[in-house]
This record gives sequence, C-alpha cells and structure tokens, in this order.
Amino acid sequence: MRVFDHIDPVEIDRREIHLRLLALTVILVLALGLALMMYPTVFAKPMTLSGATFQTIFFGFCTLSVLLIGYLVDRHILISRLRGRIAARESAIQFIQHEASKDFLASLPAIDNFTDRLAMEFRRASRSEQPLSLLAVEVRVRPEICNEADTEVVHADAGRAMLRRLRGEDSLFLLESGAFGILLPRISTHTAELMKEGFEGELRDAAGLIPRFNFKVRLINYPDQVSSAHEIMEAIPPLFAAHPIQPVSLEIAVAATGGL
Repeated sequence: MRVFDHIDPVEIDRREIHLRLLALTVILVLALGLALMMYPTVFAKPMTLSGATFQTIFFGFCTLSVLLIGYLVDRHILISRLRGRIAARESAIQFIQHEASKDFLASLPAIDNFTDRLAMEFRRASRSEQPLSLLAVEVRVRPEICNEADTEVVHADAGRAMLRRLRGEDSLFLLESGAFGILLPRISTHTAELMKEGFEGELRDAAGLIPRFNFKVRLINYPDQVSSAHEIMEAIPPLFAAHPIQPVSLEIAVAATGGL
C-alpha cells in the first residue's frame, strides 16, 4: 500500500469522503455478488455458466472481496494516524502560541512603569506647553467565540495590532489583563482622534470577521480634558468598570507626578 500512503493532510477530509464512497460501492458489489451466488439456490433454476467458469467467478469474487476489505481497513488506519498527527501538531502550535502570547504580554510595561512614564511626559508637556494624549483601551474576549484558555492569545493579538500603529515616541502599557494604555506625547485632541480611528481599525482587523473580542477606546487629552496628571489617573479606572482594574491610589499618583 506504499503507493497510496502519500496523503496531503490538507486534503484529508476529501480523501475520507472518497473512502466512504468506495466503502458504499464495495458493500453494493458484495450485496449483488451474494445475491447472484444465492440465486440458483433460492429459485432452483439451472444456470447457463459451466462449473469451471462458475468456480472461477466464485474464487475471483472472494479474492476481490478480501483485497477490498483489506484496503479499506488500511485506509482507515492511515487516516486515523494522520488525524492523530494533525491533532498533535495543532496542540503543539497552540502551546507555542500561548507561550509566545505570555512572553509578549510580559514584555509590555506594567502599571508601575506607566505611572512613572506618565509623570515624566506630563512634566515635559506642562513645561513646554505641549499637549499630551492618552488612549485607554479595554479588550474583552467573547466567550461564545473563544474559550478561556485563549484569553492571553487574544489579548496578545490585540496588543500586537496596537503596537503596529505606534510612533517611535509612543508607548504601549499593559495596565491590567485586557486593559491597555497608550501614551501619545505632543499629540493634540484632533490628531489623537485620527490616531484613535487608526487603532480601532487595527483592533477590528485583529478581531477577525467573526470578532473574537470586543473593545472600547477612550481618549484623554491634556490640556483640553484634564489639567493635571492626577486627573489623568482618575480618568482611567471608570473606563474599566466592566473589567475591573486595580485602582491607583491618590498617594501613588501624587508621588509619581511630583504633586503636579
């Protein structure tokens, strides 16, 4: 059977359909052959075939039946093995994806780094009288589409999508699971709105045709919407009311911003 053992895993479903059709055909041939063999006994009428010819047909039919049954068994075993290999490869790929997603999320600066960077960027913006924008992004996995084990993969995909839109001076932070912050130095409200649309487009593409997650993006701008870093910190938690985020205490916020 070596000649037939080369099967492309991509075509395994089509080959299985062919095998089922062949099995039905073989069953039909066996049924017709059995009916032909039983016909003389049932109707007790003389056959026109001679004894030698009838014996040749009989043994040929038996040999063909054995070969076809053996072939069907061999094909079923081969397809079962291929399915096992495909399942093993899929498990390995999923494991690699989960590990890569964990590493990517772990590489993103966390809430402590965000607080320090916000303090620095706010000092710079206030001293140079330049604007400072923040995009607060919430990503929530749709449980009817993705299972809980894929949460990190979905969050990582969303993070990579946003990372592609960053300028060299922008920063992406993982504030909490499913909660991201994007600092946009020297960006006015109008420009930030345009950039927000770009980030939303990337997130929609990352979500897929059948969205794996829902997202919400909120823009916070200094000095148009807030007048201090303390107000920026206060403006973030309400966005994630449906997806709780560890609130930053006022003492930490004031200390990080130098009381600005």
